[in-house]
Amino acid sequence: MNQRSLTQPALADLADIPARSRWAHHGGLRLHALDYGGDGVPVLILPGITSPAVTMDFVARALTGPVRPVVLDVRGRGLSDDGDSYALDDYAADAEAVVEQLGLDHPLLLGHSMGARIATVVAVRARVPLRGTVIVDPPMSGPGRGPYPTPLTAFANQLQEARRGTDADEVARSWPSWPRREQELRARWLSSCGDVAITATHEGFESEDFFDWWPRIGANTPTTLMYGADSPVVTAEGAAEAASALPAARLIRVPDAGHMVFWDNPDTSLTLLRDALAAPHPAEERASVGKLAYD
Repeated sequence: MNQRSLTQPALADLADIPARSRWAHHGGLRLHALDYGGDGVPVLILPGITSPAVTMDFVARALTGPVRPVVLDVRGRGLSDDGDSYALDDYAADAEAVVEQLGLDHPLLLGHSMGARIATVVAVRARVPLRGTVIVDPPMSGPGRGPYPTPLTAFANQLQEARRGTDADEVARSWPSWPRREQELRARWLSSCGDVAITATHEGFESEDFFDWWPRIGANTPTTLMYGADSPVVTAEGAAEAASALPAARLIRVPDAGHMVFWDNPDTSLTLLRDALAAPHPAEERASVGKLAYD
């Protein structure tokens, strides 16, 4: 069963967002994105496993001006169609189609969690030219690496709550530190995520190894890895492995944040993100920044 639904209050949220809906196609799928416009450098934002595009509105708004944020409803979520497959290559090809069809010239890629894995694969495939990538708390689980910290049953329970009609108060019991608006958006939009998409993606977290891709990002793609200081997904050991596997990458450790980096510590994480997007790091800075990430 693959139940997906959106209520009228959820759809009404779109009226309060300073972005317009844009559409792309790939492999017969219609892919929806929120385009915040402007003349800045385009930034394609790729959300996490249960985060439709609208739930990253606060991130996009914080960036609008210097950059042009475009947030994708990843297949199986939000207003985008369901797919027949949810492998990393499928997700990456969707993102490439959006870049090409929306005319995003040499965009930056910003991915969180699942989206961070997708952005990494897009960078390695190199089928669309990029200015750089910011990879935020990517699942580093995979074959021989142990399970993803959040079990599939937890996602299934959250989807059940959303479909029976959850609210911000119930969301707050799981995410008490989140801003109220983000709790409300999650309550209204989580039911737009499909069971098949969530299940297949979660399986991919454990069958597709992030480190098969990460070291292969080319030197011509400036890359930043942001991670929560308290994240169970990118541990200190995982960050150290990432730094060793791709020495050219800059690492930024976000204090007082778990896996949901932007939601857990919005002010600090968004300031660090703006800095990372504004100034692609010169080679001589990388070693010192990477070292500071573990202090």
